[in-house]
Amino acid sequence: MTTDSVRPAEAFAFWQDLICDTFVQLSASPTTELPFRGRISHGVVGDVELTTVRAGGQHVRRTPRLIARTREEFVLTSIQLAGQGVIAQDGREARLTPGAMAFYDSTRPYTLHFDGAFEQLVVQVPRRVLPACTLAGATAVTLGADSTARLVADFLRGLARQQATDPAGVAALAPHAVALLTSALALASGPPAPSPAALDRERVMAHLAAHHTDPRLSADAVAEACHLSRRTLFRLFEIEPEGLGDVLRRLRVTSAQRLLRAQPALPLTTVAARCGFAGDASFHRAFRTVTGTTPAAYRRAAGERA
Repeated sequence: MTTDSVRPAEAFAFWQDLICDTFVQLSASPTTELPFRGRISHGVVGDVELTTVRAGGQHVRRTPRLIARTREEFVLTSIQLAGQGVIAQDGREARLTPGAMAFYDSTRPYTLHFDGAFEQLVVQVPRRVLPACTLAGATAVTLGADSTARLVADFLRGLARQQATDPAGVAALAPHAVALLTSALALASGPPAPSPAALDRERVMAHLAAHHTDPRLSADAVAEACHLSRRTLFRLFEIEPEGLGDVLRRLRVTSAQRLLRAQPALPLTTVAARCGFAGDASFHRAFRTVTGTTPAAYRRAAGERA
């Protein structure tokens, strides 16, 4: 579909009808005074629409009024092939140069801006086929040509190139496009924010690392220092491989191992005290539990290796 089929004076109005019919209801205006030309190559494979757009400069808007007039719910992905563009949505701007890609959601306002001529591949899928949990933070985020998302962009570009010559092959691969778009959404939305429990556990682990050589360190002391209840403290470790006591014991034994290697003449009683153990018996018991050997045997073996 091309504006070459109409008179130059009618080209942009014709173009606006084309993009509304191809994508969703939009308003547009040219950004240059040059004669406008545009071309669209469009194909549909299952839930995936692949559209290559080559056109002159323009500013495109998806407004609240247009959204209210229709029930179109799509996620669109623009992959820049030539020229430059800007996608704005949800208070963010994605600046696209060749090879870069970005997502936008038809259920919320957005703008597309192109100062001059450009070419894009636009991939459009129903919103329902993609996870809403990752979509909210992924719109108008630039996935650059040098990012991992380039692998997704290259796959989609390949589908678009083949859709005219090998429709059966493209149909076989189209389901993978949705899975790859989901992966790219996850890249755009970034790593999930750590849960409050994870942050609490991180704080506890930092406190244990800093204070494990203190023989007075106890569960109550850790809970108080980290502003947690004793019950909450223990619940942080319920699904972890090591409990709170296991972590404290391992940290103390690791410190003892370092001392035994660094100062082999140091009495074992002194090593135990410096590493936070209440006495020789608890030191030996913990050391054997963690390492499978005694402090004395460990020190001999370390000396022989040296």
